[in-house]
Amino acid sequence: MRYPGRLFVALLLIVPAPAVTQPAFERVEQRSFHETLYLDGVIEAVQQSTVSAQTSGTVQRLPFDVDDSVAAGDLIVQLEDSEQRSRLRQAQAGLEEAEAALSDASQRFERIEAVHERGLVSRQEFDQARNNLAAARARVDRAKGAVSEAQEQLSYTRVVAPYGGILTERHVEVGESVNPGQPLLSGLSLEQLRVVVDLPQKYAELARTERQATVTLADGRVLETGEMTFYPYADPQTHTFRLRMRLSEPNGSLFPGMLVKVGVPVAWREALWIPASSLIQRSELRAVFVLDDQDRPRLRQVRTGVRDNGQLEILAGLSEGERVVTNPSELVGSDRLNLIEEAGQESNP
Repeated sequence: MRYPGRLFVALLLIVPAPAVTQPAFERVEQRSFHETLYLDGVIEAVQQSTVSAQTSGTVQRLPFDVDDSVAAGDLIVQLEDSEQRSRLRQAQAGLEEAEAALSDASQRFERIEAVHERGLVSRQEFDQARNNLAAARARVDRAKGAVSEAQEQLSYTRVVAPYGGILTERHVEVGESVNPGQPLLSGLSLEQLRVVVDLPQKYAELARTERQATVTLADGRVLETGEMTFYPYADPQTHTFRLRMRLSEPNGSLFPGMLVKVGVPVAWREALWIPASSLIQRSELRAVFVLDDQDRPRLRQVRTGVRDNGQLEILAGLSEGERVVTNPSELVGSDRLNLIEEAGQESNP
């Protein structure tokens, strides 16, 4: 006769009980903490400028529009250049005439010099020929200068981008007459960027001494910064000091005008730290499990401060070197965690 029920009970009796393992823990650590002031900074371009006309003329072409990308040396404004070309031709003709006169004066001087050595011409004729040669050379130099100036004026009719970047504003239209000094286009470069932030007066001196600051985007990414520049004067209205930092951003995800968070260390202190995962939080209760001498977890209420890189500052309730459980959710079930608030009221803070 079989007894399946009794056999089932017997099997239950021989199943070994699960081993009780010591919970994971870390010791309470004391280390320095830098208090950081977070301010809103603005990204701006290092190179941003307005290109102005250097000669007069009528706008003939505008190959690019606002928000277009340009490379260094690209033609961005073409002025009508018929007047400048005419002046260049006149200057070149004047140079040819001066060079012909120089050649004639040089040949005449060589002939007079040869006969002067034999005493066949007077000293006055020799000096006059030499002076005519010097004057002809001066006229050639003046004509070359006129040609160079005319070429330069002609080159001003082609306005090129001084550096690669983006056009931000157009000040003229096709067909509009312009004069020297009149703004044509504005633009900026995305290759070199910097962050500008205004520091409150009471923190400016410490920030200038420490020269440590972090720039963080909205997604938490920390940007690499370069040279820091502190303005040596305060804004008369806000009484803040301006701080400027160079940025290096290879993937081109930053643009002028974006807001970033700038963290500036303003003080430091010694503090106790535990892993943030050790904290049990229920309503107003903040507690951790602390291992006693027999490795038994004991609930203890604590007072917490700031979080920093996965660590939690402890203001009261723990001492340096104590062992705190890092995985309290695995130590007890969810039903018991709901009762921790009541238990914490009986624990020593």
